Amino acid sequence: MTLQSDTETRSFQAEAAQILDLMAHSLYSNKEIFLRELISNASDAIDRLRFERYADPGPADGESDDAPRIRISFDKDAGTVTIADNGIGMSRQEVIDNIGTIARSGTADFLRSLTGDQRRDAELIGQFGVGFYSAFVVADRVVLTTRRAGLPASEGVRWSSDGKGEYALEAVERAEHGTTIVLELRESEDELLSEYRLRSIVQRYSDHITQPIVLSDDDTAVNQASALWTRPRSELSEQDYHSYYRNLTHDYSDPLAHVHTKVEGRYEYTLLLYIPSRAPHDLWLPQTRGGLRLHVRRVFILEDTGQLLPDYLRFVRGVVDSADLPLNVSREILQSSHAVDHIRSSAVKRVLKLLGGLAADEPGKYADFWKEFGGVLKQGVADDPAHREDLVELLRFTSTRSGTQDADVSLADYVDRMKDGQDKIYYLLAPGQSSAAASPHLEAYRAKDIEVLLLSEAVDGFVVSGPLQEYRGKRLRSVTQGPPDFGTLEDEAEKEAADRADSDYAALLGLLKAHLAGKAYDVRVTSRLTTSPACIVADGVETDFTTAQRLRGSGLPNQPILEINPGHPLVRRLNEDRDDPRLAEWAHVLFDQSVLTAGARIEEPTAFVTRLNELLLSLTGDGSPDASD
Repeated sequence: MTLQSDTETRSFQAEAAQILDLMAHSLYSNKEIFLRELISNASDAIDRLRFERYADPGPADGESDDAPRIRISFDKDAGTVTIADNGIGMSRQEVIDNIGTIARSGTADFLRSLTGDQRRDAELIGQFGVGFYSAFVVADRVVLTTRRAGLPASEGVRWSSDGKGEYALEAVERAEHGTTIVLELRESEDELLSEYRLRSIVQRYSDHITQPIVLSDDDTAVNQASALWTRPRSELSEQDYHSYYRNLTHDYSDPLAHVHTKVEGRYEYTLLLYIPSRAPHDLWLPQTRGGLRLHVRRVFILEDTGQLLPDYLRFVRGVVDSADLPLNVSREILQSSHAVDHIRSSAVKRVLKLLGGLAADEPGKYADFWKEFGGVLKQGVADDPAHREDLVELLRFTSTRSGTQDADVSLADYVDRMKDGQDKIYYLLAPGQSSAAASPHLEAYRAKDIEVLLLSEAVDGFVVSGPLQEYRGKRLRSVTQGPPDFGTLEDEAEKEAADRADSDYAALLGLLKAHLAGKAYDVRVTSRLTTSPACIVADGVETDFTTAQRLRGSGLPNQPILEINPGHPLVRRLNEDRDDPRLAEWAHVLFDQSVLTAGARIEEPTAFVTRLNELLLSLTGDGSPDASD
């Protein structure tokens, strides 16, 4: 950092160089985005000033209260385009923090999200908070002059940079609060020095900005300058809704669906709610909110932090405009407001109804929604008892009949195609879809053509072990918990075979249990396996062991039970030769391989490998029986 007279020169952070180079060279075909982003920033600055003044209605700072506006002008001789606003402005430190560091929280995510698709990458700019730097798509140099409202005129600040690694800061006099940005255009950008061209860009990208946008010395707004949600639905087209959504969210794709309604009665408010088609990059980050904006009589107040929609609907974007709340409303007031409670309840019902309509009428769209947001919506089954019935109908699952398709089975689908005599809904919890599909616990269910739901998300265990234990009178049962229970689907011959196996293998079970003391809570024969020699299950009194594994991290239930398949050649051989001195080694290998197939973790992997190698050598050498016998 160097200081020359009253000008200070600083270097951008390391990642900034990548973003500035991207703006200057990689997004040239999408150059119009620069004006959209700078207008959006100006609009936000005006909103913040209005909110600050409403929240603190004390004496003004002696400055004029001119009507909010965004002014765009150009100078053909100088080759410049200027965007000015009378919003809140910035102090010197805010310029350093907000302009000099380039979106500290989002820069790395932004760079990781780039795909090389110019259109998509251009749309990501605003979404990740790096919109100001889109100015370098068309400009060789950018000069920003600003003063924060409430500070004296002498505390204005000028920021300038050519986007090549450094920026300069300079203290200046500025009579009015707000921000002015001058773009010194590249020689190839002369087409922007036209009122017609600028007007067309504004009307295409920023028509729904609520502050008037004026060009040059003409005070006539070139945009609608009205809140879209206040206009009658009959006047709005699908394109109007989509354009506003893109302006609101900086999303590069159209929303899947929206609902727009005005409620009148005890409380008066308007809802404009969108279901995005893609999950935002920060959907799973802790404390991430801000999808819904609260307005009071069209004045932006704050972004939702959980008062307007529950956490499991945090993907919803849109606007709530209330006529009943005070303009200086605080988050504490929101938490105790009956009006807010009413708005929240109404918003939740309308979102769930919207999703229900998608599921019923446009299953393809709903499948797209579920792929992006299903894991979030599942949280509501546990968190929101009041709307649990509606949420359960919206759930979708991958099952053993889904093949290579994504999760596409509703509980209603499952029940409607249950086999005659089946009285339970079966499910399997596993660390991932691939391990679920390959689980040995499914073998007997596949043999009997019984459908099993395959659950692989962390929230699934809490849902099926708590709030969702029954559906339409059918109990949900894990295929990995307790003895297998096929109910009337198990015929008398199978029951007799199971009883004989219990008797025939009683001695082997006792030996295996003794060898596995401290590892296996019990050892028993099972009818749930057809091709695998053994598997691990949880004791019947415990919640499903995959839930336990996620809680403990070990991968095993508190009381792991080893079940052996009496029809497998290896198990039959062990039963025929119970005096084999290697029986203890076989017991440990059976247990450890069952742990692995359950997607769990072996406590002593080195010991497992050593035992396995020694057993393999013993089967192939010294005249011992060949492993294929």
